[in-house]
Amino acid sequence: MKGDSRVMRDCCGSDASVKLDIDNVLYNEPMKNHTSFKVGGPADIFIEPDNPEELAKAIKALREHSIPYYIIGNGSNLLVSDKGLRGAVVKVGEKFDSVDIDGDRIIAECGILLSTLSKIAAKASLAGMEFASGIPGALGGAVTMNAGAYGGEMKDIIEWVEVLDQELEIKRLQNAEMEFGYRKSIVEPGKYIVIRCCLKLRHGNPDEINSIMADLTQKRTSKQPLHLPSAGSTFKRPEGYFAGKLIEDSGLRGFSLGGAQVSPLHCGFVVNNGDATAQEVYDLIRHVQKTVYDKFKVNLETEVKILGEF
Repeated sequence: MKGDSRVMRDCCGSDASVKLDIDNVLYNEPMKNHTSFKVGGPADIFIEPDNPEELAKAIKALREHSIPYYIIGNGSNLLVSDKGLRGAVVKVGEKFDSVDIDGDRIIAECGILLSTLSKIAAKASLAGMEFASGIPGALGGAVTMNAGAYGGEMKDIIEWVEVLDQELEIKRLQNAEMEFGYRKSIVEPGKYIVIRCCLKLRHGNPDEINSIMADLTQKRTSKQPLHLPSAGSTFKRPEGYFAGKLIEDSGLRGFSLGGAQVSPLHCGFVVNNGDATAQEVYDLIRHVQKTVYDKFKVNLETEVKILGEF
């Protein structure tokens, strides 16, 4: 449904229907269609803006009508309740996918997949983001959580990031202002929305770049359950430990609750075997956390963001 933005009392708690003058709106949209876990109930309102101007307009309208909202990207690190989400979901995703190359710099919008952007860099003979070629999800989420793998992190290649701030203005932050740390940045505490960023890479040999990417792809496919729905690595690495090793040593390799399972291939992944509910995934995550803490007194913090009522 496009252009018709009436919001009824039973979905957002307003006393009467309201009119939001925005496009690209869906109602009761199943969130399983927008998360890599492939689970999640309906969002009352689902908005997918075409550009930063529409994004700002949508948020302004939601605020004016006191409608709560969630901002999501590609959904690769989300677990959404089977009960869905009350209020609105605003997806800043595939429509934000423009890429420009300027010498050894790539300026890209937040919705482009890291895998796609890595291939574009390789084709342009630009080295430096090979580590990101197999990380699931889009650029915006990777910047937000300072995603990393195989010795590289997003902070190593980011020059600046443009965000939409709380005043709905575009603000440019230099690398040093991003406050990057292990799986974190200033984006969430600052309540920013990543719009685009500049990656500073280096000129390289395309054959060597593609060779490195192929090698990392082979390592991932042989050691990670990429054939099943998941949110990638479920837990952050606790200081001094490896999450997967702690889970395996707790006797949880292959442990299942309903359709949710600790992957036998990599214990750091909780996967959906095809018919899991969000509640089963949630319960399994909590069971893993409790079991590991009881055995090793180590708290496993999730990389997955949990939304909704469980």
